[in-house]
Amino acid sequence: MTAPTPFTRLLIANRGEIAVRVIRTARAMGLSTVAVHSEADRDALHVRLADAAVCIGGPAPADSYLRIDRIIDAARATGAGAIHPGYGFLAENPGLPEACAEAGIVFVGPSARAIASMGDKAGAKALMRDAGVPVVPGHDGEDQSSEALTREAAAVGFPLMIKAVAGGGGRGMRLVESAEGFADALASAASEAKAAFGDGRVLLERAVMTPRHVEIQVMADRHGNVVHLGERDCSVQRRHQKLIEEAPSPAVDAALRARMGEASVAAARAIGYEGAGTFEYLLDADGAFYFMEMNTRLQVEHPVTEAVTGLDLVELQLRVAMGEALPIRQEDVRITGHAIEARLCAEDAEAGFMPQSGRLALWRPAGGLRADHGLSDGAEIPPFYDSMIAKLIAHGPDRDAARRRLIAGMEGTAALGVRTNRAYLAAALGHPVFAAGQATTGFIGTHGADLSAPEGAEARAAMRAAALLRAGPRARLSHGYAAPLRLVRDGREYGPRVASGPRGAMRVEMEGEAPLSLRVLGKDGPRVTYEEDGLRRAALLLAEDGAVEIQEDALSGGLSFDYRDLSFAPLLSAEAAGSDGKLRAALNGAVVRVAAAEGETVEAGAVLVVLEAMKMEHAHTAPVAGKVAAVHVAEGAQAAAGAVLVEIEAG
Repeated sequence: MTAPTPFTRLLIANRGEIAVRVIRTARAMGLSTVAVHSEADRDALHVRLADAAVCIGGPAPADSYLRIDRIIDAARATGAGAIHPGYGFLAENPGLPEACAEAGIVFVGPSARAIASMGDKAGAKALMRDAGVPVVPGHDGEDQSSEALTREAAAVGFPLMIKAVAGGGGRGMRLVESAEGFADALASAASEAKAAFGDGRVLLERAVMTPRHVEIQVMADRHGNVVHLGERDCSVQRRHQKLIEEAPSPAVDAALRARMGEASVAAARAIGYEGAGTFEYLLDADGAFYFMEMNTRLQVEHPVTEAVTGLDLVELQLRVAMGEALPIRQEDVRITGHAIEARLCAEDAEAGFMPQSGRLALWRPAGGLRADHGLSDGAEIPPFYDSMIAKLIAHGPDRDAARRRLIAGMEGTAALGVRTNRAYLAAALGHPVFAAGQATTGFIGTHGADLSAPEGAEARAAMRAAALLRAGPRARLSHGYAAPLRLVRDGREYGPRVASGPRGAMRVEMEGEAPLSLRVLGKDGPRVTYEEDGLRRAALLLAEDGAVEIQEDALSGGLSFDYRDLSFAPLLSAEAAGSDGKLRAALNGAVVRVAAAEGETVEAGAVLVVLEAMKMEHAHTAPVAGKVAAVHVAEGAQAAAGAVLVEIEAG
């Protein structure tokens, strides 16, 4: 079909930063917009920005953002002529474009047939193989029995990758280094794939160890025009999910870019593709590349391509969906400068990237960057969705300029109230291996320990927080007296003693630490300026509801630490502090598996409960060995952070 399909009102079937991103381009094009939202997102920024909004169900994606029928009903009720799926959720579900076609609504994306052909990874590999695109050796047969997959794994050889057939984004993906770990990894990958995509099928691939992850952005219209917009390097990942992306790749020269681009354009033509899409490849040290998958949607990392090409990819998507021809040819595409994006996630990088949820008390993205987000002061970060809450993008005339700008921007961005990976990302950007352009997919695994806060930083931050907390009117009451505080973080207790002197002088002493002296110069909301060792410095300090959080300046790497202020709380016994045999939820999440039964004997470290939060599974293990006295949760239930899941009588 080459006939035009104009529309004037667009519904965005997504949430968060991508919904905000699409709304802004649509509005610039003169389109009115409709947001859909779950009950958890009723007050979200994308809801407030849209011209109209419709609640489509409860907080869980299965009750809202994954309900095709409710999204179609919302489009009909508001007169939306088109639906943009964003990424994630239904973006690669052929059921949505099929439902759009039946309802006479334009789907901003490829056909259901193209999505289905690329959404099945096994089928996609076969199509690419037939199109002459190199693929990784592996097994993609129909027999999904554990016996057959175990047999095929031995034939493929180790190390190998288990991948969900129906999905992406690292869900349902496991690296297995030996036959001994295959059965457990298979069960976990299939379970996670089933929960994330409704399809537990997997395929096996020979693992290409420590390659680069390089992808090619393509754009195609319904008139047969296809162009590629260069590559992005997405090698810095954790749990097979991207953290930092850049364009162009430091490992790709013009000749390799042309080869990868031509292969991707040919593949897009072979499947009759329309819209924005991305071909993802593994690139080895010798310059050989292997097809992994095609994402039939806009990518999270599309801003770096926009920065170096000067193109608005969402606008191109919308114009193609209206039936217009692409306004550019391949020879028109120019790569200018360098761009790097960092994904800000609500997660605790120091605790295995554990997802976090809660209230974001303070949000201030640094100036000089592009910040794609759906946040504001007081925004709630729900536990039901992906942990990524914002993207920060820097563009510069060369790679090092972009890298330096992004480091400064990450260190200067304020995100307080919920733990994020902000400082961890800044450290990654500053690591010598990344700075040299040598990062591969093994970067985090090899250098992750280098990115953590330096030894002792948490204690010194506790001392600074104590001094800044006691500064001001309360300081006059304790003049000359060392007031003790109890600040606790992740079970570690700090006992700074703060004495105030004249003109804002503060002295902090703490066992095992050198004394700290500083002079508070002024306060402006959460920002406190002070002088320490002859240097004028600044920090952000939040203190509310018994919580204290400090974000330090660039001299301290922009590190942030949160503490519970228990200065006036009673002392806890060792039993109450966590050795009582009670297994507590580490985060808010849905219970997907309970492996404990009352009366059975368990060993310390045995997996008893698995929670699913922000699209990832998190195993909770027995804190002590003994007999299970009580199980307080069931599969399908929702567990709050800190809730007791299982009680064990030690023995």
